[in-house]
Amino acid sequence: MPRIIVVGAGINGVTAAIELKKRGHDVVLVDPGPLPHPLAASTDISKAVRAAYGADEDYTALAERSIKIWREWNQKFGTQLYHEVGVMFVRQRELKPGDFEHESFKTLERRGHKIERMNSARFWKRFPAWNPALYRDGVLELEAGYAESGRVVATLIRRAKSLGIELLEDASFFKLDESDDGVSGIVLGTGERIASDLVVMTVGAWTPYLLPFTKKIFRASGQPVFHLQPRQPELFAPECFPVFGADITTTGYYGFPINRDGVMKIANHGPGREMSPESPKRAVTPEDEKNLREFLSSTFPALADAPIVYSRVCMYCDTHDGNFWIARDPDRRGLIIAAGDCGHGFKFAPVLGEIIADAVEEKPNPILQKFRWRPEVRAGSGTDVARFKPQTPNAQRRTSNFEIRGS
Repeated sequence: MPRIIVVGAGINGVTAAIELKKRGHDVVLVDPGPLPHPLAASTDISKAVRAAYGADEDYTALAERSIKIWREWNQKFGTQLYHEVGVMFVRQRELKPGDFEHESFKTLERRGHKIERMNSARFWKRFPAWNPALYRDGVLELEAGYAESGRVVATLIRRAKSLGIELLEDASFFKLDESDDGVSGIVLGTGERIASDLVVMTVGAWTPYLLPFTKKIFRASGQPVFHLQPRQPELFAPECFPVFGADITTTGYYGFPINRDGVMKIANHGPGREMSPESPKRAVTPEDEKNLREFLSSTFPALADAPIVYSRVCMYCDTHDGNFWIARDPDRRGLIIAAGDCGHGFKFAPVLGEIIADAVEEKPNPILQKFRWRPEVRAGSGTDVARFKPQTPNAQRRTSNFEIRGS
């Protein structure tokens, strides 16, 4: 079996390393650490796990497989990493064909999911934190929820070590070790060379900065994330407050119930600000907070003045079409890139390692056609129908914090 270096021990890297090791490969996992890496997108308290993907049945099918394994992981690791509290996507108007929520409802219904239509006053009484005069329709996916992402990565790192994967936790990638014959390993920041037969780059939003030749296909964008402490925590308990997307294609806002520490997370899924993951501008702005407060005042009145106990900018690695990128580089023999999470990758953690390992071994896997090497795809061809995209000049001004480029 070839020796494989996996660079980056976030969710893509650690799941890939584990799967490759299970398949008999000699695996070296490289990361600057500490782990979980504090700047990684996955190092947070929660990530949504849902099968609602509009009319896209590829992602819905992947999510169905993932949710099944998330439940198994709770048993396997002896701790609750995945919380099946439900996920609701709602709109301020009645659902119409073409809406993300409408198409999700129809797809989930057709595939036999446990769902409820949220279009009655009686229904909204079950969720007292919401402003029932503002939201009138939506879909509640009952077999969905969230994963404690930081804890998941820490658990998987321990699993990787237990399997005998060589982990270089204090090693910074500097460049590929390549020649006309292809990639033969990596060079660390210390100058040390590590040889391998294959290199798998799983560095998320660092990709266009560590591999400059990918800047035309990847964009690193930062999204504002807030952790709040409700003054009325009972309103935001999982029993009456599922994971939500609040008219997400119009507002970008989504969030989670309170966790074991009495903290809840609300974030934005929009265009974001382009920046390096290590940019000094990687911080929530006053306008981010202003926009959040306006959203809270109208949607969750009880949260309008809730203290913000923590904030961060979560980094996405975006592709032009919103699909993941898991493929061999046709111009560099021995290089595989697994990136392009586009802000919706973590839910697939239980199946990511298998997909990446299939790309490494060049095994048939239908989903790899969707995630193929595709430099011909141009900006603006996005398929992430759940993502907020400002359409008008006024909307762009209102969300100018998402529109800054090149920082």
